[in-house]
Amino acid sequence: MNEIWTTVVGNAATRPDFWETAAGVAVARFRLAATVRRWDRKTEGWVDAYTSFYTVWTWRTLAANVAASVSLGEPLLVHGTLRVREREKDRVPEKARPGAAEGESGPKRWITAEIDAVAVGHDLTRGTSAFRRVSQAKPLVSAPTGTTSP
Repeated sequence: MNEIWTTVVGNAATRPDFWETAAGVAVARFRLAATVRRWDRKTEGWVDAYTSFYTVWTWRTLAANVAASVSLGEPLLVHGTLRVREREKDRVPEKARPGAAEGESGPKRWITAEIDAVAVGHDLTRGTSAFRRVSQAKPLVSAPTGTTSP
């Protein structure tokens, strides 16, 4: 199956949640809100149209850097693969009452749009950012056995 690569510009709608899997892999997840803006001829100005929300998944080093760098409301660019999923969750049945609307109990279904990110950055058209390179731990190199060091 072909993957859909996308770049989305928006704002961090939640703070990143960060954890490590049982295998020790770092994971961070946050929501991104992208609002469409349109030119309104009547007011001769830009107006907000609708907002789309995406769940952004990051892994390993990117996850750690996102957790350390991204705050709620910051303007971001996210690049990665897009997945659209249908989710289902059982609702807790409400008390039966006369005139209750259909669908108040039983399974609840919804659609989610998720991005497996390969790159996340601040949108520099809306502010400045200071980059700090993260140093990677390097394995110690020991002298080969049978040799002496001076």
